[in-house]
Amino acid sequence: MNILFICNQGKNRTKTAAAIFSEEFQTASAGLYSDTPVTQSQLSQARVIMVMEEKHRAEIAKRFPLIYMQKQILVLDIPDVYRYGQPALAQLLKSKVSKLL
Repeated sequence: MNILFICNQGKNRTKTAAAIFSEEFQTASAGLYSDTPVTQSQLSQARVIMVMEEKHRAEIAKRFPLIYMQKQILVLDIPDVYRYGQPALAQLLKSKVSKLL
């Protein structure tokens, strides 16, 4: 399964998620507001898109309406208060992702 994780900058939450699940799935991470924001190609290649907050799903719908209608986009509800690799973030990601998959 190809999973794309998306958050604001694509630095902390999504990179942690991609690293955690990379042994089990093909993963990638991206940001919506980074220097190199998520692309239509990245979204198209993903089988499942997991966003950290509802506002990320809304932004994808705004920027990429056709892809939004075709893809499964799951909201993890993980706020932007964690650092990359933080144990509390890793535990939260494992719990939430396992419930959704």
